Parts: sequence; C-alpha cells; structure tokens
Amino acid sequence: MNQQYGQLLSLVLLVVAFYFLLIRPQVKRQKEQQQLMASLAVGDRVVTIGGLYGTIVALADDTVDLKVAEGVVVTYARSAIARKVESGE
Repeated sequence: MNQQYGQLLSLVLLVVAFYFLLIRPQVKRQKEQQQLMASLAVGDRVVTIGGLYGTIVALADDTVDLKVAEGVVVTYARSAIARKVESGE
C-alpha cells in the first residue's frame, strides 16, 4: 500500500515538473508574441525572424509591409516579426 502512494506521488511530481518546465514557459511566450502582433503600428522599427531590420509602412490582417531601404518595401507575414527595435539599437 505504501509503495502505491510513493508511485502516485512520483507521477504527480513528474506532471507538476513537466508543467512548470515546459508548458508554462511556452504559454508565456505565445502570449508575448500575441501582444507584440496586436501592438504593431505604422512607423515601428522591427526585426524579422530572419534578421531583417525594417520600418513598418503598412499593415494588413496577416501581412506587414516593411521599408528596408530607400525605395525598397517588402511584404512579410505578421508572424515573421520577431520583435520591435528600440531607438538605440
């Protein structure tokens, strides 16, 4: 009987550790990414997941037009935006 409680306790501890080490951080990253997508605005300087720096010139539901050089505008998926760039970077 005592051995069954030990096995059950081990299983519960494993599930709790799995939650705190894998699931919770992933959910946090997803929320941060959703907040970033919602906060994008024309004029923001951003970096794509490919490392391309640009300034947002137009937004659509699922795309972003980035000005990467004078006279060069490229279209990216919103999900390809990795982060906003601060003015000092």
